[in-house]
Amino acid sequence: MAKPVHSMIRVLDEARSLDFYKRAFGLEIAERIAFPDFALIYLRHPSSPFELELTVNFDRTEPYVLGDGYGHLAVVVDDVAAEHARFEGEKPGPLRDFKHEGRTLAQFFFATDPDGYKIEVIQKGGRFA
Repeated sequence: MAKPVHSMIRVLDEARSLDFYKRAFGLEIAERIAFPDFALIYLRHPSSPFELELTVNFDRTEPYVLGDGYGHLAVVVDDVAAEHARFEGEKPGPLRDFKHEGRTLAQFFFATDPDGYKIEVIQKGGRFA
């Protein structure tokens, strides 16, 4: 049986990305593997074995083009309204109620990292308990 272990994104500025993910989500470096031309940095939260892999290509000088596909990473928090307020300096998207047939499925907002990747911040509960 397959077990998800990480998701990877390419980032332009290692220090800026590490700062963002630590401040925003409490992700810490689990491992950093440096090669001559690039580095792989695995970030992890103490509550989960799942990792976010940041790939830094040392010769890259231009931001990555993310394309028009809409993908994202998602995290669960205990108080989404408090997290939204905490993110004000990061210019979060609006806090939303996602409903289906009159029932709230989730409350969430999207944050954006320094490279333009979207992170969905979801209220803990229901499907996301």
